Amino acid sequence: MKRNLLALYLIKISKWFTLVMPIIVLFYEKQGLGLQDVFILKSVYSVAAVILEIPSGYLADVWGRRKCLILGCTLFFFGYLCYSFTSTFEAFMIAEILLGTGQTLVNGADSALLYDTMLHYKKESQYLHYEGRITMIGNFSEAIAGIFGGLLAASSLRLPFYFQAGIAVIGIPAAFTLTEWKRDSNVQNPLNEILRIIKYSLVTNKKLCYNILFSGVIGAATLTMAWFVQPVLIYLKTPVSWYGVIWTILNLTVGLAAFWSDLADRYLGPRKMNILILVIIFIGYITLAFNLSYIGLGILLIFYIFRGFATPILKGYINQLTFSEMRATVLSIRNFIIRLMFAAIAPFVGWLNDYYSLSTALIATGIIIFVPGVIFLTLELLRKPA
Repeated sequence: MKRNLLALYLIKISKWFTLVMPIIVLFYEKQGLGLQDVFILKSVYSVAAVILEIPSGYLADVWGRRKCLILGCTLFFFGYLCYSFTSTFEAFMIAEILLGTGQTLVNGADSALLYDTMLHYKKESQYLHYEGRITMIGNFSEAIAGIFGGLLAASSLRLPFYFQAGIAVIGIPAAFTLTEWKRDSNVQNPLNEILRIIKYSLVTNKKLCYNILFSGVIGAATLTMAWFVQPVLIYLKTPVSWYGVIWTILNLTVGLAAFWSDLADRYLGPRKMNILILVIIFIGYITLAFNLSYIGLGILLIFYIFRGFATPILKGYINQLTFSEMRATVLSIRNFIIRLMFAAIAPFVGWLNDYYSLSTALIATGIIIFVPGVIFLTLELLRKPA
């Protein structure tokens, strides 16, 4: 069990020790790209993820979690290698496709393998604790990387990408060390099996359906806000030397919240926790739109606390409602919804920022997220006994 946990920790670090994140919008601007171009690139990433998300989850269930993690980590490395030695919008699109595909192969497979590890050792009740710990490690890695990324960028905005490619390599040997247990995967028609799992997840099992949809909406909301942080800092004319520090504080906040997420969930319970997550995320968008000053950084801090709660808690709810032989596919359906929503709204909100204002883009995103969030949460809560 310890070897699997250590390998999953290293894979998380290889993905999340992101030296480039605190300065990537500045890097894009240096290459002559606007915020709309930035969101288009991130939409390309999301489209790649959307196309492959569910098939990759099914591939993890049938072909193997370990094999998908090895391939995903390898593509992730090549994505950053492409960024390191290119400077055109088209080349960046290729890099985003590689990164999106690699991310998709890892997403779902890592959480599914973690849950299977807990089941194998009869410690499934501890899944949320370890999921929260892995999420914390990821965010702590991103936080620490923010400092080093800022220091490297002071010499050259390209330098963080060179080091990023080297860090991405770590995940490949770590994935090779994973142990996976055999599952019943004797499937004659893969397409029919994927459709069966989708039908079960989004039609047959209503409780699972509403949990997946709600988790997808919240995931899209937190992902979009992550890409608003740097535009907010640019709007505030924040010194470049502070980018890494602010990024570090925000991600340390997410990591600490993720670490304590199991305690928060036990204290509040699923019903109150879901309501609180949705309300705080919506209020975060709206209040930030009307407080584009350094007060807004305090609002972002609160938002990031609930981002840290949301990821492990909502994934934990989904894991409790599904079966091992389809777990990675079900988690990939969740990720599919996140990426689909982001790909749909990102170019629009980027356009709102470029042609209207950052405040307008934030308000529009908050409303777009809140409406389906309320619908899916209401449907989920109505199915629960009083």
